[in-house]
Amino acid sequence: KKNLIKKFILAKKIEGCSKRTEEYYEATLLFFEKHIGCSICTVKTEQIRDYLIKYQKINNCSNVTLDTIRRILSSFYKWLEEENYVLKSPMKRIHRIKSPVVIKPAFTEEQTEVIRKTASQNLRNLTIIDLLLSSGLRVSELVNLNRSSVNLSTRTCVVFGKGAKQREIYFDVRTKIELENYLKSRKDKCRALFVSSRKNKNGTYNRLCINTIEKIIRDLGEKTDILNVHPHRFRRTLATKAIDKGMPIEQVQVLLGHSKIDTTLRYANVQQSNVRHSH
Repeated sequence: KKNLIKKFILAKKIEGCSKRTEEYYEATLLFFEKHIGCSICTVKTEQIRDYLIKYQKINNCSNVTLDTIRRILSSFYKWLEEENYVLKSPMKRIHRIKSPVVIKPAFTEEQTEVIRKTASQNLRNLTIIDLLLSSGLRVSELVNLNRSSVNLSTRTCVVFGKGAKQREIYFDVRTKIELENYLKSRKDKCRALFVSSRKNKNGTYNRLCINTIEKIIRDLGEKTDILNVHPHRFRRTLATKAIDKGMPIEQVQVLLGHSKIDTTLRYANVQQSNVRHSH
């Protein structure tokens, strides 16, 4: 029964979980194992409840964060039960932790233009912003794009999303022109669509990573004095605009690559004026 957490993470990897998800699952489970005070295979439901209560009190985290930890533990113990490491999951009687539904705002048109104008000093950064805005890409999908993934004539990209699911995404004419200009400015032979500004020790350019993209966008937020500027908000903005302009929710679901429509509904912030008009 040694290294059960590592075996579980390996199982999630085979299922197609992203590297980031694997790391978050592993860190959460290792922390749980360290502080639960007994073997993970003999822990009781009440002990897990106590652990969750103490975790929230010590870390002062929200119910949303706490429910994420609950879901990870639930997934882990479900796997332990299926693999016959435990007779019955102690998580079965611990239900979803409710939290207030907070509508996270999309960018306004004015905010979008301010960010674009600030990013326009760097062609690569502007191209990244406009690709995120017009396609609804996840940042993990963006960094994995290769030059060969992009079809400029049809303004489409083939991406592999969560669970290694392939889908086609679309971008507008403005982004197409920026991509053409950015690729023309590139003198390297790196297959990655977006690369670092400076060469590494080997004299080549590195593929941009998620942390770098997040920093670029966070810096743009600081320069423009706009709060909560991060990659995911561009995705939410696309979903909101699409629904606001009348795109059926099922098509938005396909556009964003969601397996469940409930997820799409959480992303989309429908304008209240449209609700009133439809009423």
